[in-house]
Order: sequence, then structure tokens, then C-alpha cells
Amino acid sequence: MAAGGGRYFCTAGRGMEPFLAREVRARLGATEVDYITGKVFFSTEAEPGELRKLKSGERLFLLLKKRTPLTVSRNKGKMLQEIKSLVTEEPKYWLDVISIWRNFHGHEEKKDDVSQENQLPLKRKSEEETNIATKRQKTEQVRETVSEECQAGAGEGCVVPERKSDQDCRTESETPLEDPSESSGEKPIANSEQLNFSFRVSCRCSGAIAKILPSQEIGRAVGVALMKQCGWRVDLRYPDLEIFVHLNDIHSVVGIPLFRLPLANREYIKTAGLRSTVAWAMASLAEISAGASVLDPMCGLGTILLEAAKEWPEACYWGADISDSQLEGADVNIRTAGLMDKIELLKASVKALPLPSESFDAVISDIPFGKKFKITKDIQLLPDILQEMERVLRVGGTIVLLLSQDLHKRMDGITKCAENDSPNAISDGASETATAKALNVDGNSSSSVNGVEESCLSSQRAHFGSLVPDGIYGVSLGKTDAFIYKYRKISTAGNR
Repeated sequence: MAAGGGRYFCTAGRGMEPFLAREVRARLGATEVDYITGKVFFSTEAEPGELRKLKSGERLFLLLKKRTPLTVSRNKGKMLQEIKSLVTEEPKYWLDVISIWRNFHGHEEKKDDVSQENQLPLKRKSEEETNIATKRQKTEQVRETVSEECQAGAGEGCVVPERKSDQDCRTESETPLEDPSESSGEKPIANSEQLNFSFRVSCRCSGAIAKILPSQEIGRAVGVALMKQCGWRVDLRYPDLEIFVHLNDIHSVVGIPLFRLPLANREYIKTAGLRSTVAWAMASLAEISAGASVLDPMCGLGTILLEAAKEWPEACYWGADISDSQLEGADVNIRTAGLMDKIELLKASVKALPLPSESFDAVISDIPFGKKFKITKDIQLLPDILQEMERVLRVGGTIVLLLSQDLHKRMDGITKCAENDSPNAISDGASETATAKALNVDGNSSSSVNGVEESCLSSQRAHFGSLVPDGIYGVSLGKTDAFIYKYRKISTAGNR
């Protein structure tokens, strides 16, 4: 077995699960791939370096336990015993998983960068003081990731914790856990080497179980069980490893995070713009090939171009924007990523691009709808923007756009959509299944989510000029929902 061999799960933003399912198969050769809302489960023997390359996931975990929801009753003691069984059953399997985790982090030699991050508080403090100008943006992205996980389960009552109140989701009680081996005389089932491990439990529960037991009480019960089972010691601030417990009305999952920082945190992006996972998903839909020319005519800080150029470096990329400040930020990001020779920037309006007709193989863009840069009163300009994108696109090329709910409705009007114009016309489940079909996710994955059968939603949409719709994908950006539209150009503009 390879060092990384084992069973894993990775969290994903709502609507990103099919993208992640496809990626783990293609990048990791993963098997036993399955997904539910907010999580993708898979098996692989990929090495740590390959696992780190995942682009569409949020946080990656070694899977310790996955089972059906716990039985909810008024007998709290009985429920806590069932919860403890999540970590006391199959002790040999636990030790095997911990062995994989040790191989990942080089625990004995303390050479792995994640292990080193946990050794010295001063070093962590020094790292946190770097890139102060972008820290707030990245912190917001992490909080959106937590928010996304909370939103993933329908009806979950999980509250996004502020930085100063981690107790809501973690067992960070000021009262230390009592070592059961000292009070009862029992000896833990662990050798002396494993006694050196420190740990903490991060627990999140929602749904019916949350009404009976608070997550802190659950985390404490799991912590005591682990101390008795493995002989580990508790360290709430800088533990060697963290045990993640998520209980809701859909499943019970226990895992160990492989990396301290989320996969979605890109070290090559200095100033964060669009959510990196969504930017990567958009680029993956553009079918970028070696030697292709790719344009983002409203590039902003260049996140889409960065994700595309990192993943498909054999193509050539251009970014245009009308804002000097956005272009300056994009230039800094491009230099930070070392992609100066891959990405060209120019100042131009998307309504009148100074570029030859049919000169690009793909056009990818996030149509602005944020607080600072957005289309509101000028929403009627959307047809003009689409026509200009269509003009510069070669026949056979693709256009991939990210639209807000308002722009999604406007697009429906432009393309004379036969469907309901409501922003709820594409449900979470429908968007996931449409994505699954478009991405050819095989039968091992959940091909029907929330009871919604597969249906290609874009098949009902009309042509726009020479553009044929080729997929619509509902995704979440944390605080808001959005839609990825894909079009293919079948003929020269104006000659359908």
C-alpha cells in the first residue's frame, strides 16, 4: 500500500460535489467514489503531494467512520454510548488509519510542513502576520467554507462560529478532561509511542440530535473515549492531530483532517477574488487544450486566469478589465504566481474589446455582481456583452459564465427560456444531477440527489446567435448562490 493509501472524504461547496467527484477520479485514480451534499467519499493510493493538488475541494480528511444517522431518543446516556462506539469500535482499523496519517506528516521526524506549523506558537504567529492586507479576505473565504458546510445539510441548525467563540463547534472546554486510566486503573490500548500523541475533538452536530445533545458534550464524550482507547493526551491549542465528528439527520462521519489549511487556500493567490474552487470548475468546463487561446474579458483580480494557467499551462491567457485597480491587483497576483509569461493583461471594456474576431478558443468570465463591481442599472447591457464575447470566439469554442440569480433570470429572458424564470427553477439536487450528467459521473456516484432524477436542464434552452447552451450548474459562493452557464459556438456570428 502507498503512503497515502486509504479511504478519504473531502468537503465541497454546494453544487461542487460532481466536479470534485470527477476530479478525484481523473487526478487520483480514485475508486469507490460517492457523494452526498457537501462531501465526496473516495478511496485512493495517491501520495500526499497528489492529494494536495485537488482544486475543487475545501478540506480533505482521512475517513475513520461513516454510518447511518444515530438513533435519537430522550435517553442521553444511551445516545452518548452510541456516539462513543463511533471511536471505540474496530480499534485495529483506527490504528491503521493513524499509521497512514503518520506517514503523511512524518510525525516521528517532524519534517512535514503541517507538523512543523503545530510545533511552535511563535512560528504560527509569525505566519499569521504575513500578508496582512489579504488576511481579512482569506479569513472571510474560510468562514464561507464553514458556512457552506453548515448549509450543505438541508435544515441543519449549525451556526457559523466567530473566531473568538470556537467552543460552539469544538470541545475547547477550560475544564481539562480527566484521564480515565488514572481514575479507574485501566490501561489504555496503546503502546508507549502512541501515548505521546496529543489530540482534540472538533464536533458539529445538527438536526434532531442537536436538540438533545450539544456538540460540546458530544465532543467531551468522544475525547474521554479516545483517551481510554488510545492513551492520547488532550491539547486544545496545538494538538498533533484533530478528530472531526459530524452528526446530522443524514449521516454520522468521523475523520482526521490531513492538512491544517483548506485545500481551497491557494498560496499563489496574494489577493483573493472569486472563490478559487468555483474559478477552477469554470476553467475545467472550458475544455482548454495545449496551444489554446483563452480570454477573460472581465478578469477582475484574475482568479479564473490563475486557476486555468496553473492547471493547463500549455495554453495562452489574456485578461481584460475596465478598472485600473482591478488590473493592478491582477498583475500582483500574476507576479506572485510566477505566471507573467502565461497571462497578458489589457485595459478594455467588455462592450468593445480591441481584439480580432474569432481569435479565442475559450472565453471564461465572472459577470460582476458583488458589492463593489456589479451590473445593476446596466443589466440591459448583458446582450451586448454576450455578443462581443461571441464575436471574439472561434467556431467550436466555448463560453463559460458565472451569473448571479438576477443575471440568471435575465439570461433566461434573453435566451427565451421555456422554463420557469424563478431563481429556484434549478434546485440544489437538479443542479447537481445536471452537472453529474454533463461531467459523465459514473454510477458509483450519487446520480440522483434529493430524489431528483437526472435531466439536462440546458436542453430546453434556445440558441443565442451562434451559441448553443451546453450546461447550467448551480453553485454556492457561501453567502449567495450563482449559476455557471456553458455555451458552444457552432457557426460564425450572425450566420446560424
